[in-house]
Amino acid sequence: MRKVIYLEIADSLRRMIDTGQYGEGQVLPSEATLGKLYGASRVTIRKALEELRSDGLIESRQGFGWMVAAEPFPQSLDALVSIERQLADSGRASEREIVDFKFVDPPPLVAAVLGPRVLEVARVNLADGQPFARVTVWCREDLGADLSQTQVARSSFHDLLPVELRTATQTIGADLMSQVDAELLGVPAGSAALVVRRTTFADGGQPILMSELWFPGHLTEFVAELSPAEVDDAGSGLRLVGEG
Repeated sequence: MRKVIYLEIADSLRRMIDTGQYGEGQVLPSEATLGKLYGASRVTIRKALEELRSDGLIESRQGFGWMVAAEPFPQSLDALVSIERQLADSGRASEREIVDFKFVDPPPLVAAVLGPRVLEVARVNLADGQPFARVTVWCREDLGADLSQTQVARSSFHDLLPVELRTATQTIGADLMSQVDAELLGVPAGSAALVVRRTTFADGGQPILMSELWFPGHLTEFVAELSPAEVDDAGSGLRLVGEG
């Protein structure tokens, strides 16, 4: 007996997930696009997707649509380490794709800290082959002068620079993905993102790097361990947007 159409579609999508064609956290084509691909009605596609959701293979989130189920990747706020190091420590394969590498006159906020000319590197970080973060790093011109695009594609600034990076300050906020960043990360434009802005210092408090990291909101979470002395019902680690 021929299978019900929505079950056939569900089986087809299940095979794609099982073989990695759609990886963990990856957004699936829209219901309308799937309808065209399979020549099926929106109602039939929705029933197929609900079948996969009942099996725990996919989930639906507002602003993203349907995606392959994935546990958010926890990133520690307790130490100054690279994304690659944290991914490796969790057993995930880490790659980086360089989008741009150039010396520029930076944005005013960067220029005020690092000077009027910097090395700007834009990249996409991948975890197990899937886009995970869009990152822009600005490096002081004198320290970035001898670096090549090949080097920053292979290693982090932590390993490449001739100074030891000791401390950093960072803010974490929420924003919406632009069209450009959404395309790089494979998520819908306007979807939720966690945005990290960081300034990294060498010994003596000298600023060396500034960076901006965009993470799709469903793929990562930040974790900090608080000692008893730091626990405060007033939420001293929070600051309202716009406050100095």
